[in-house]
Amino acid sequence: MAEINVVPYIDVMLVLLIIFMITAPLLNLGVEIELPESAAEPLETESSESVVMVTVTGNGDLYLNIDGKAELIDSQSLQTTMAAFVRRNPQLEVLVGGDRNASYGQVYQAMVTLQQAGVRKVGLMSDPPAEDQASGGG
Repeated sequence: MAEINVVPYIDVMLVLLIIFMITAPLLNLGVEIELPESAAEPLETESSESVVMVTVTGNGDLYLNIDGKAELIDSQSLQTTMAAFVRRNPQLEVLVGGDRNASYGQVYQAMVTLQQAGVRKVGLMSDPPAEDQASGGG
């Protein structure tokens, strides 16, 4: 009776697994920004829909991040895209993350654009405070 030798297939599978384990952490799915620190409590999301984030970089660029895929977008395209999302899901929640070096006006303008698109629920993102600041150390 002939048997199939599966050892080469297992070797290939292990090599692919190692390659995946090495490259997965290197994938950058978002936009690198430095969020401001805040002791605010995290918001509870009501829907199981995909997370929609708008990121404002330090130089004012806007990125639309849907399901981990960040894409550079201009203000008019952001408004058009978000209006289409809101038509499908009127209860859509959008998170806005502004780099700590972005001006207040740039973050505010992103929120105005979302409001003009019909988004009713907008949250601001921040990082938790550093441990030494949270414990009262200095």
